[in-house]
Amino acid sequence: MTKIKIHPDGPVFDCREGDTILRAALRAGLGMPYSCNVGSCGNCRFELLDGEVLHQRTDAPAWSERDLKRNRWLGCQAAPKSDCTIKFRQDPSTVCRDRPEIRTAELVSITPVTRDINEFTFRIPAQDGFRPGQYALITPPDVEGGRAYSMANLAGDGTWSFMIKRVPGGAATGCLFEQATPGDEMTIDGPYGTAWLRADSERDIVLAAGGSGLSPMVSIARGALAQGMLDNQTLHFFYGARTSSDLFDPEAVLGKELAGKIRFTAALSEAETGWSGPSGLLPNVIAQTMGPALCEQELYFAGPPAMSAAIQKTAYEAGLQMDRMHFDEFF
Repeated sequence: MTKIKIHPDGPVFDCREGDTILRAALRAGLGMPYSCNVGSCGNCRFELLDGEVLHQRTDAPAWSERDLKRNRWLGCQAAPKSDCTIKFRQDPSTVCRDRPEIRTAELVSITPVTRDINEFTFRIPAQDGFRPGQYALITPPDVEGGRAYSMANLAGDGTWSFMIKRVPGGAATGCLFEQATPGDEMTIDGPYGTAWLRADSERDIVLAAGGSGLSPMVSIARGALAQGMLDNQTLHFFYGARTSSDLFDPEAVLGKELAGKIRFTAALSEAETGWSGPSGLLPNVIAQTMGPALCEQELYFAGPPAMSAAIQKTAYEAGLQMDRMHFDEFF
């Protein structure tokens, strides 16, 4: 167990062996900025003033030789080798309501959603709390390092479900799709993420998803229904896919009640003959469908990096304020 002190007069918190500085800070209830938790966004960068750390992932995209020369490290990858003093600006908005924990979870079911997305449901021991839209880090057997996947269900029944898209050549999804069977145990660390449902907002809601970005959007839609938000607010759910074989039945995935209370739009980027719905890139479809009203919404989105960046740009150009765009930066 090492001690991490926040410079100059901040608190001291414990970091156990094998943990990272970011996750230890969040477990201690401290607001260290972050988003992706896997070394891609760089939001958790800190300055090391004293002590020694090593990155769990030496090829983290958001970490450079320039950072190393300036003694700057990524909190989500930095494992302390001694007591450390670090410097970063705390952000109270990143404090987790439900403190993240490392658990051994049992896989209880695997359900197909689309041709390359399956829903994996795990039994979560002890506290299963999380906010709709949050994610966890799953470490399949014989895979180095956790992978971030968002929950699709709601907390409270002792399970976490993840709608995961198979990645060609991916070590984690290869294990999950090819080897995993109910009864297997895996390490799950969470909850994490700041793109959770703002249940106190009275604005209408736009959800946009592509690929496995479907998972957090389903959770947010379910949360909005459970909170009674859909009695007075409109929820627009946009899903982008390449072809019709990549689509799903909204009623089967969302449930009949929820599907009947939202405005669901599927868009194909490579529409085939006979497709009667919108075609083109999802950000363009959202802009065309919503028009000037887009700037008045509460927007949540998740999916491939290029799609997410384009949605953010589209919303910004439409006049939507940044504090009403909610997303985790899995870039």
